Amino acid sequence: MTKVILKKKIGNRVIDGHPWIFANEVHAVDEGVMAGDIVEVYTADKQFLGKGYINPKSQILVRLLTRDKQEQINEDFFYHRLLKAWEYRRQLGYVENCRLIFGEADYMPQLIIDKFNDYFVIQTLALGMDTWKPAIVKAIEKIFQPKGIYERNDVPVRELEGLPQQKGFLSAPFDTRIVINENGLKFYVDVENGQKTGYFLDQQDNRRAIQHIVKGADVLGAFTYTGTFEIHAAHYGAKSVLGLDISANAVEQATRNAQLNGYSDVCRFECVNAFDVLKAWAREGRQYDVVMLDPPSFTKTRSTLQKAITGYKEINLRGMKLVKPGGFLVTSSCTNLVQPELFLETIQLAAKDARRKLRQVTFQAQAADHPIVWGWENTQYLKFLIVQVL
Repeated sequence: MTKVILKKKIGNRVIDGHPWIFANEVHAVDEGVMAGDIVEVYTADKQFLGKGYINPKSQILVRLLTRDKQEQINEDFFYHRLLKAWEYRRQLGYVENCRLIFGEADYMPQLIIDKFNDYFVIQTLALGMDTWKPAIVKAIEKIFQPKGIYERNDVPVRELEGLPQQKGFLSAPFDTRIVINENGLKFYVDVENGQKTGYFLDQQDNRRAIQHIVKGADVLGAFTYTGTFEIHAAHYGAKSVLGLDISANAVEQATRNAQLNGYSDVCRFECVNAFDVLKAWAREGRQYDVVMLDPPSFTKTRSTLQKAITGYKEINLRGMKLVKPGGFLVTSSCTNLVQPELFLETIQLAAKDARRKLRQVTFQAQAADHPIVWGWENTQYLKFLIVQVL
């Protein structure tokens, strides 16, 4: 097997278990290596570190799959990894809808698998993982006997690996607009054309966290997407709910989801630019009992991190100004580069500028089917905060 030898001075990150090995950490690679090959990684003093897949085109040269020298990377390996991941989700109660594989946190770097009842959506975001896609599909079929499997590899990050963007069926074709159950509600999931894999499972636990603060409340939701938070608010007893999104398609889907659950009389959705509208409404003096903000990621790169922080501060400042004294702000960030401490600091700065005091109700991460490995920052990305605005 091809050997990769690391430099003498490398960070503790790799030694301590992180699966990424950057090209600038490598001293030598055996000749003849091909992109996607499984390689063995050794320290400069020839100590075995692990096995993983290599891609000379990528800044992350090797992504480790195992630290066990005896473990073989073959079809059986992927079957047992999926089986182990499924057992973890079942232990936590995620049996109908869940993120079955959460990349590095499940020791399957750059592999995402979402389970929507009997349907599965796959993303293989690195060449080495893409090579094993047939084995992954075979493992899903063996464990679950699914009604359908769909590939959502229409993401730009694949191009950094020399891979094309693509999407399509990995099973017999099926109706790609399915209905799932969540917290006693039903939602349409468009696995073919929806964002990411079609639905944001990472907020499914957090959506339950609003149940007490929205009872009898007038609720405003911005960046509503398909209306999941807003429809939960109606379900938990809100008096009125208004959801805002810049996408006409998202507003249409949110309206359909409200109809599906019988909350058309409580929920209303408008296609507007939330940034502009929130600022204008704050000037007009509009106020709500609860304001919910669930914006998309504001940056993917460190070079624009400061711009993203400015964006989060501004949107939360506008949101706070629309909250009645004693009301609640529900706010999220899915930007991986904004770590929890920085997010809280940004919210505090927004409160200072808004001349409002905050009282924390809860601060959570993504749902537990998206596990966090301590010390691996890329596995902890979602921040979900509820505060009382005084």
